Amino acid sequence: MVIVSITPEIALEGSRIFAGGLGVLEGDKLYGAGDMGLDYVALSLFYRHGYVSISFQGLQPSLGPERQEKSFLEKLTPEEEFVVTLKGNEVIVRPWVYRYKTAKAVLFEAVCPQWARKLTERVYLEDGMEETFLKYALLAKAASHYIRNVIGLENISVVDLEESYTALILNTLDLADRARIIIHTPGPWGHPGFPGEFIAREFGLFLGDYVSLSEYALSRLKSAIVVSKKQEDVVGKIFPAHAGKFRGITNGIYLPRWMHPELYKAWRQGVFQREILVKARSESRGRLLSLIRSVKSNVNADGRIIVAWTRRLARYKRPYFAARFIEENPDVNAFFILAGKPHPRDNDGLGYLKKFRELDLKLANTVYLQDYNIETARLIAQGSDLWLFTPFSGWEACGTSFMKAQVNGVPVLSSRDGGALEIIEDGVTGWLFGQDLRDFTNIYTDPRAGEIDEREYQEFRNKLLWIIDMYQSDPEKYLEISMNAWMKTPGKVDIAGVLKKYYFETTT
Repeated sequence: MVIVSITPEIALEGSRIFAGGLGVLEGDKLYGAGDMGLDYVALSLFYRHGYVSISFQGLQPSLGPERQEKSFLEKLTPEEEFVVTLKGNEVIVRPWVYRYKTAKAVLFEAVCPQWARKLTERVYLEDGMEETFLKYALLAKAASHYIRNVIGLENISVVDLEESYTALILNTLDLADRARIIIHTPGPWGHPGFPGEFIAREFGLFLGDYVSLSEYALSRLKSAIVVSKKQEDVVGKIFPAHAGKFRGITNGIYLPRWMHPELYKAWRQGVFQREILVKARSESRGRLLSLIRSVKSNVNADGRIIVAWTRRLARYKRPYFAARFIEENPDVNAFFILAGKPHPRDNDGLGYLKKFRELDLKLANTVYLQDYNIETARLIAQGSDLWLFTPFSGWEACGTSFMKAQVNGVPVLSSRDGGALEIIEDGVTGWLFGQDLRDFTNIYTDPRAGEIDEREYQEFRNKLLWIIDMYQSDPEKYLEISMNAWMKTPGKVDIAGVLKKYYFETTT
């Protein structure tokens, strides 16, 4: 039987059709499913111009479209075009298929008319609410057509709806007995709503004056998944009427994609030798420094701990923790790598981008890598010495960047949030700071957020200074933590284990 995942984005190797963590997770799931021999189909959109490319004139950033790599486009095979109806007009849709073993991704491109083409231009970039709605109505209708006419609804065992935007398909197919909604964020952007007239016009159903897609999906479906154990508490409080439906399945990563090949090979064989780790880490560090020196000439990282903060530039991920530390400690014996992209219409994110750029220009021990993609992320995860994971507690559904670091023997300094609580052993494989908040604090309006930030920043600062000193003064202790991270983490975060929980374990 076929497993279907419908997702707004997916990060396939070499592609530029994703914005962040959800896309990367969906790509990892596809590769893991292929290795496991699962009949797995991911349905998404083909974004011709990707998400965001960043360039600078001095401090001033310019955010433009991305260019798809020819090597990725050559891996896509077109299938027969079909027609869906939007705004009462016929829209021609072309499916592009990417295959990996028994798994495949089907990416829908709006070919014409011209107004519809714009819907599949960029990831998460739309002009207004109606255009946003039409983008996901297109995904729903294209996915519905493909399920009916290519896969066959009778051949499907489960349909996973990744995030609430995909719930519009419930208006086109009766999936109540086989679909689940997967909630990947407690944040408001993950729970969109639209005027009922939009839905009535496109799907012939009037569901109310305003429809919250999360509430709608939860009311229609028997079960839902959240992506860490902590989120069972957090999301259950956000949607109390449906609290009993949530099951926590913590995210994972596709190990062959993210681990250094020698570390992965040794882990598979159960051979954990310091010499293997040290050699792999040294090799990875060299490749990472080559990348850094290709974009910044006045780099001095010799003998210094390399500390990385690389996340999407959003307030809840607290990039300002890293920026403040660097600014307040310009002479600390460390080298800092900053990376990540903001949404072009997020003023907070744009502000963090400018601050990262300012630090890059001002300090020889800091670099901001603006061309942040899968390849760059892999280099940083394998070649750094310390990973910073700093979300405001309660806001990070899971997070996987810290997993990618730890499987490479790179310890993590993390706030107590998301999947880090289940993966990181404080003082053994990494370090934790801050509170484990289970009530969802509105970081935009609640005055307590600033107080929590200040208190947690001081703990973060003190622990980071201590780790930097330990790296120099007690290298054996650092290497012990590094070894523990490499030995203990892969088994906890292997995407194969996650997929088994998704598709082969039943709830009691």
